[in-house]
Amino acid sequence: MDLPQPGQAPLPRIAPDLAALAARLFAALREADHDGVGITRETYGAAETAAMRRIEAVARDHQLQTAWDAAGNLRITLPGTDPALPAAACGSHLDSVPQGGNFDGAAGVIAGLLALLGAQRLGPGPRSLLLLVMRGEESAWYGRPYLGSSALFGAFDPAWLDLPCLQDPSRTLRQAMAGQGADVAAIATRTPLLDPASLSHFVELHIEQGPVMVARGVPVGLVSGIRGNHRHPAARCLGEAAHSGAVPRWLRRDAVLGAADLAMRLDASWRTLLERGEDLVMTFGIFTTDPREHAMTRVPGEVRFTLEYRSESEATLDDFLGLAQAEAAEIARERRVRIELGAPVRTPPAVMDSRLLALAQRLCHAGRMPHEVLASGAGHDAAIFANAGVPSAMVFVRNEHGSHNPHEAMEMADFLEGAAVLQALLLQGAGAVQR
Repeated sequence: MDLPQPGQAPLPRIAPDLAALAARLFAALREADHDGVGITRETYGAAETAAMRRIEAVARDHQLQTAWDAAGNLRITLPGTDPALPAAACGSHLDSVPQGGNFDGAAGVIAGLLALLGAQRLGPGPRSLLLLVMRGEESAWYGRPYLGSSALFGAFDPAWLDLPCLQDPSRTLRQAMAGQGADVAAIATRTPLLDPASLSHFVELHIEQGPVMVARGVPVGLVSGIRGNHRHPAARCLGEAAHSGAVPRWLRRDAVLGAADLAMRLDASWRTLLERGEDLVMTFGIFTTDPREHAMTRVPGEVRFTLEYRSESEATLDDFLGLAQAEAAEIARERRVRIELGAPVRTPPAVMDSRLLALAQRLCHAGRMPHEVLASGAGHDAAIFANAGVPSAMVFVRNEHGSHNPHEAMEMADFLEGAAVLQALLLQGAGAVQR
């Protein structure tokens, strides 16, 4: 943990009236979208659009400029005096997983709005400031994350338009986007909506979605990189169904034991890689037999499962894919089953800009703010900006009980500390990346 250094100038904090505005916005979003258990704002759904329009209304009330692009992303701008200069940008998302929490994504949007309003009070600067409220960051609805930010840089694959909604397969992403006013035909051409060169840098604030900052006792985290992932969403092990009492072990082709072997062997390899200093996490998120067929007295003939692994290193991801394929082939020979992983859905890792990270550390020291440098295990829109060539940074805010659940518990005091760091990075970051 980095501790405050004595004798340094304080970091400018968020004004009390803007802090009160943030509290009202969080409360209004919760009231509008609480489903009885948690917060539900569907990707390219009416609740996501309504939340974005709520932010837009506040921005307009404060004389900020607003516009919507072809993908349905909202842009809020505080114009600078020199339009030729690349804009300094920040942003996040407002969609949620089903029955999620109130702060995932929304904290970054509200912090960005406070940054623009705080900068507005300082008087016009040469560089425009841009807040991007991006659609569809969550993969929970259509199986693909970063939909709005991918469209910004022409990385939206037109094949995604035909993805079915995971909660209602009768609806496609194409229909959802069109229903919320996106120009689907324009998106299908992969025409970029934003030139990376038009941005000096990008900063995103987000709640931490793991337990590290709570365990360390620090309110603010500075992100070094964002793990990429390989996902196998439709993997399966195929054996042969049989009577549990009539077939001896040596004649069985047990799909459950084949899939279980794979899980245990990859878990052992994961531990070995961690001992070698590799960055890796691995999860079998779904592991099931067909409920129409499974029975206590039946040797299962098929197991369906998902496999996901994440790392800051693309090489580690590729190596683990090779390992999983080799282990699957060996188990298939030993147990006389077939294991189909399928081609992985790949999301590349992203490295945050070292100059912005160093600036963030100096800002925290100057503000006598305890902080921690850590990698993000979860994905974020900032990864898309970084991989598009935009110098990027992320600020985490301490949050209890994890994320993607209704029990997110971010303290407003911690949020305001993180928002102060975001505002300072937004205003000073261009100088850091140009030196």
